[in-house]
Amino acid sequence: MKICNEIMRGERAELSKKNPYYISKHRYYELKHFCRQYDEWKRALVRIDGWKAFPESTGAIVNATPSNPTEQMAMARAFYSSRVDLLEHCLGELEPAIAPYILRGVTEGHSYEALRIKGCPCCKDTYYNNYRKFFWILSRERA
Repeated sequence: MKICNEIMRGERAELSKKNPYYISKHRYYELKHFCRQYDEWKRALVRIDGWKAFPESTGAIVNATPSNPTEQMAMARAFYSSRVDLLEHCLGELEPAIAPYILRGVTEGHSYEALRIKGCPCCKDTYYNNYRKFFWILSRERA
């Protein structure tokens, strides 16, 4: 009955530690919020490439900002591109037909049902298995 009530309230039961893609609940939330910044990183990279882009307009957080604008731009580009590359690398380890849907699910928060309507080519179990695998890979890569 507890599981049914959790599902009705939109909550999920925690993944079993026996699952090969298990990560702790708090680690999952950390990675989930990390992924939700993907679009911000992509926009920042576009702004960096803009004609009059300045490092402060990208929102880059750099502790020791160098006085050289070219160096500032290079540091900001490295910061954002490393994060984008990390997510795309982790997606590269998934089934290629499902990876774009996993990307939308983890970065934009779309549910399986919404992605299925948009053409996701797999069943719910396959999608969520790949979803968990993605976060497991990301957790391993960010360790």
